[in-house]
Amino acid sequence: MPRVGLFVTCLADLFRPNVAFSAVELLEQAGCEVVVPEAQTCCGQPAYNNGHSRDARAIARQVMEVFTDCDYVVAPSGSCAAMLRLHYPRLFTMDAQEQAKVNAFAERCWELSSFLLEICGIGAGSGHYAGKVAYHDGCSGLRELQIRSQPRKLLGGLSGLKLCEVTDGESCCGFGGTFCVKYPDISARLADDKAKNLIASGADTVVAGELGCLLNIAGRLAHLGSELRVYHFAELLAGNTDVPPMGGPESSS
Repeated sequence: MPRVGLFVTCLADLFRPNVAFSAVELLEQAGCEVVVPEAQTCCGQPAYNNGHSRDARAIARQVMEVFTDCDYVVAPSGSCAAMLRLHYPRLFTMDAQEQAKVNAFAERCWELSSFLLEICGIGAGSGHYAGKVAYHDGCSGLRELQIRSQPRKLLGGLSGLKLCEVTDGESCCGFGGTFCVKYPDISARLADDKAKNLIASGADTVVAGELGCLLNIAGRLAHLGSELRVYHFAELLAGNTDVPPMGGPESSS
């Protein structure tokens, strides 16, 4: 039984714990022993993206330490998984010994849908969700980790679910971490375009594997008066959709 450390992510911890709980359920159902180290913090992505490499390295060392006894580290987020898997090695290039340690850690880090398919051998999800679902591809997962078919395969196993592809579906939703803060006008235009394409798809539910994207999209949909439901794909796969969708009137997100 592989020992899997769940990297909860800051946004799941602060805004949508149901995503983390759902990820734990899915990993346990796949036969994993799941641990959630209390000492974990941010992956360091905000510092890294803003050029604060020293701070990012300090965060990375702390993250690697708390997950040291795990066979794998899994994140329900393409951007956090990409940070752990691809960018941590780029932070450590001057010390060969430390570089080897970081490389070994990075190889054990996975995004949730790809881990379930490629490591656990889950061919498709099971369960039921009655709805027409549009999947949004987050930029980091899609472009850095080549995650596109994996969540769709898992969702395709849910009875009652119909996948709806979206016009210009691979375009950014406008969130981009600090991008939406630095360039709010561009971000808002991207988000509006994304929201309008999602509405036009005929779907009644929007899902993704990136919570930042989902919170951004949910906000724009609410601004446009749309009743589209917004969930993380892990919530659908685990059957945990009894909580309010993101951005809804009863949702804290």
